[in-house]
Amino acid sequence: MELVRATEAAAIRAVPWIGRGNKNGADGAAVDAMRKFLATVEFQGEVVIGEGEKDEAPMLFNGEIVGNGTGPLCDIAVDPIDGTSLTAAGRRNAISVIAVADRGSMYNPKEVFYMEKIVTGPAGKGIIDLERPIGENITGLAKALGKHVEDMTIAVLDRPRHEELISDIRAAGAGTSLLLDGDVAGGINAALEDGTVDMCVGIGGTPEGIITACAIKALDGVMQGRLYPRNDEERSKAVNAGHELGRVLSADDLVRTDNTFFVCTGVTDGGLVKGVNRERDRITTDSVVLRARSGTFRRVTAVHRASKWLADEA
Repeated sequence: MELVRATEAAAIRAVPWIGRGNKNGADGAAVDAMRKFLATVEFQGEVVIGEGEKDEAPMLFNGEIVGNGTGPLCDIAVDPIDGTSLTAAGRRNAISVIAVADRGSMYNPKEVFYMEKIVTGPAGKGIIDLERPIGENITGLAKALGKHVEDMTIAVLDRPRHEELISDIRAAGAGTSLLLDGDVAGGINAALEDGTVDMCVGIGGTPEGIITACAIKALDGVMQGRLYPRNDEERSKAVNAGHELGRVLSADDLVRTDNTFFVCTGVTDGGLVKGVNRERDRITTDSVVLRARSGTFRRVTAVHRASKWLADEA
C-alpha cells in the first residue's frame, strides 16, 4: 500500500500535463512525485530498471537508492508514466507503474533498451513459443482457450517495425488491437481472465518487460522475452556485458523470485485502470496491486484533495 501512494502521486502530478503536448514535462512531474514518496517507503530499494534513458527524459536512474533506509533489500523497476506520449496527447491507457522484488532477483538488461515479447494468460503454458511463427502461436492458444482463431484479438504496439507482424497476425485470421503506447497495460490485459485481448506481442521497452514480468507472475500468466539490440554498437555492448542475445527468457528468468509486487495507477482512462478524475477539490485515482507470492489482485480507489496535490496549478 505504501507503493500505491507513490504511483498515485506520480499520476496526480501528471494531471496538469494531460493533453498539453509536453511529454517530458509530464514525465518530470511524475518522476519528482514518485521519488518523493518512494523515500518514505520502509525498504532499502535499488533502482535496477530506471526510466527515461531512451530519450534523455527526466528519470529515476539505474542504481539510485530509494526508501527510508530500513526494512528489506529490494530491486525496483519503475516507469512513472508508461505512455508519456499518450499523456501529452490526452489519449487513453497511460499509467504509472512500480514493480518490486527481492534484491538481486531482477534481470538487468544493460545496454539494450528493447525486447521482443509475447504475453498470454495461463492457457498459454506449454503452448506459446517466441521462436515459433506468430500464426502457430495464435492457433495453439486459440485451441487451448476453446476459441475460434477469428475470435482472437492480439495486442501489438502500432509501430512501423511491426508492419510484418501485424500482417502475419491478420493473415492467420486473428484481429489486432493496436496500442499507441504502453505495452505494460497491454501485457497485463492479455494475462487477465476477463481481459479484452488474448495475447500481447511485439518489440517494446526492456524496462516495461521487467515490470510486466512481475505482474505476470502474480497473474499466473505466461511471458517470454528476447533482447533486441537496435544496432551493431548496442549489440556489441550487450555481448560485452555478458548477455546471450538469442536466448528466450521466461518470466522466471526476468524476475528470479515469487516475492514480487506490481502496482499501477491510471493517468488517463484505459482498459486496466481508470484515469485520474478531478472534480473541484476532489481527485479520484484507480490503482491495481498484484502480489505474486499470494496471487492477490487488489483494486484500490482513493479520493484526494486537489488543493493539496495541485497547489502549483492554482
